[in-house]
Amino acid sequence: MDTPTALDRAIAAVGTQQALADALGIRSPSITEWKNRAVPAERCRAIEQATGGQVTVHDLRPDVFGPAPAANDQAVAEPEAEGDSRIEPFEAPP
Repeated sequence: MDTPTALDRAIAAVGTQQALADALGIRSPSITEWKNRAVPAERCRAIEQATGGQVTVHDLRPDVFGPAPAANDQAVAEPEAEGDSRIEPFEAPP
């Protein structure tokens, strides 16, 4: 059995191909065409939103959006405590 593509996973995430088409405001046959070629890059963000982030732009078109960032690359450094030396206080100009 073939491994599901990112588009197949997007369809599964929303339930049906028709449900994905409805969420994108397009006709289902357009999605059928994408199965034989790449998903248009301009549709990828809407698909990511429709799937609630289960399928990302990186999954759909790594050739355009690059590979998915590693989980630790997405983390934002949080100050450990007040007075953390990594964060300089903001001072408004006089």
